[in-house]
Amino acid sequence: MDKIDKLKQKTMPSHIAIILDGNGRWAKKRGRSRSYGHRQGALNVKHIVEVCKKLGVSVLSVYAFSTENWKRPKNEVDFLMNLPKSFEERYSEKELDEKVKLKDVRVVFSGRRDRFNAYNVDLIERIEKNTAHNEALTLNICVDYGSRDEIVHATKVLAQKVKNDELAVSDIDAGLFEKQLYTKDLPPVDLLIRTSGEIRLSNYLLWQNAYAEFYFTKTHWPAFKEKQLIKAIEDYQKRNRKFGEIKE
Repeated sequence: MDKIDKLKQKTMPSHIAIILDGNGRWAKKRGRSRSYGHRQGALNVKHIVEVCKKLGVSVLSVYAFSTENWKRPKNEVDFLMNLPKSFEERYSEKELDEKVKLKDVRVVFSGRRDRFNAYNVDLIERIEKNTAHNEALTLNICVDYGSRDEIVHATKVLAQKVKNDELAVSDIDAGLFEKQLYTKDLPPVDLLIRTSGEIRLSNYLLWQNAYAEFYFTKTHWPAFKEKQLIKAIEDYQKRNRKFGEIKE
């Protein structure tokens, strides 16, 4: 029996979220540009998606670009914003499906869309529409995403409904609030992984991570492969998740 079979006999995290950190540092160690690191990091998402499918994970969320990342050097931001276009132009539609395995993976995007160019907005909408009926795994790509921004947005939506007499303040509870979040159709995070040695959340899925187990590794994201993911899940399966209760 291999390690994956042994893992699947135990409690598997339904929703894994990963902060994809260390692309630039990984590339620098190899004498390459930060852009090269980001390109390899994007390709590694496909690899981890395949591993999660084998494991039976239901949802994989990846932190691709935060609301704060706009502050990075313009050339790096421009490269990241053009990455989706470069991938689509490089491969035909059929080849692109094979590269990212969209045939059985549902892809959704969490975050703002008002700051993207028309091409990227159209690409996001096409991918979501074309993969909507896929069931093997949901890949949630968090792009121009910030949890504080998400929470403020949800609050404004509810406040407007109260103002319009569509909702009473007394109707608002955690369940209703969650329905206003970008991730409204996804379960809470079970396991949060951050690569590259940083130990912080960086404004990522703060509401959704309320009872998540955290795992931090020094491995840079492009080098985070099946072996490292299995190690993270093995650690998760040793945890005693109590959700505020007392469990003997």
